[in-house]
Amino acid sequence: MSKTQNEEQTNGDMSSHDDELLLNDHDRMEWTVDAEHKKERIDKYITESMDNVSRSQVQLWIGDGFVTVNGAKVKANAKLSEGDLIELRIPEPATVEIIAEDIPLEVVYEDSDLIVINKQRGLVVHPAPGHTSGTLVNALMYHCKDLSGINGELRPGIVHRIDKDTSGLIMAAKNDRAHASLAAQLKEHSVNRRYIALVHGHLSHDQGTIDAPIGRDTNDRKMYTVTERNSKHAVTHFTVTERINDYTLLELKLETGRTHQIRVHMKFIGHPLVGDPTYGRNKGIKMQGQALHAAILGFVHPTTGEYLEFTAPLPQDMEDVLASLRSR
Repeated sequence: MSKTQNEEQTNGDMSSHDDELLLNDHDRMEWTVDAEHKKERIDKYITESMDNVSRSQVQLWIGDGFVTVNGAKVKANAKLSEGDLIELRIPEPATVEIIAEDIPLEVVYEDSDLIVINKQRGLVVHPAPGHTSGTLVNALMYHCKDLSGINGELRPGIVHRIDKDTSGLIMAAKNDRAHASLAAQLKEHSVNRRYIALVHGHLSHDQGTIDAPIGRDTNDRKMYTVTERNSKHAVTHFTVTERINDYTLLELKLETGRTHQIRVHMKFIGHPLVGDPTYGRNKGIKMQGQALHAAILGFVHPTTGEYLEFTAPLPQDMEDVLASLRSR
């Protein structure tokens, strides 16, 4: 980690998609098996390497021939060898019925092309196979009626996402033209996304950049970590806004949008998010989910070309934690 007087930067110039940016899922995924996972069943390996996919779903894909190892079809109980190349062609989703549900939403902005929501903590953004209710998509279908279809039946309108237990601003598209425009802006990193986070410890510099690639954790493939293996370029900029007792309040700007990016990057530099059940510390402040809020969202309107920017205040639970810390 190189440091200057006013800036702290963590460079991870290792190897270099944007899991927060959701384009078409019907594509190809591949993995190369390392020594640690040799002799593991292929259905178990794939299940643990993907988000929101059940083992039974993976077994169906294998049985239907969507999975190959070194170019050959296999059975679900096939054992892997070091160096094996696994390829998965994700099929078109089967027809499913996503029910519109009257789930309360805080609408920040809406017109005929898009909608911006201040998502509450605990709300999952989109359904997954076997879990088709209680999500933001279900709520949007009730509220909007019309949503873009680029991401298929499970993710209508969804251009990007934030974690279940992260609160704050998220946009959705009502038609395919608007979806394509917003997705292109995300891919070009021109969307202004700023987050507020409370982390453990005192950051020694007031500003900094974390430039370190993120990939699956080889010890637990449902987690992510900074790694050189099968990783993607990830950059997070931070500014300290307040130091309170043994904690620091930050504003963070995403340059890329990898899965769990802020949570992984803050853990990497030794300042994990307060309340983070996966990457945090089991001590100190207790929260239902990580103290992370998507506070600012700015983008160019897909029809008018006007730059729009929205701000969402901190949720009450974060405000309560900050008030308690300041009163100590």
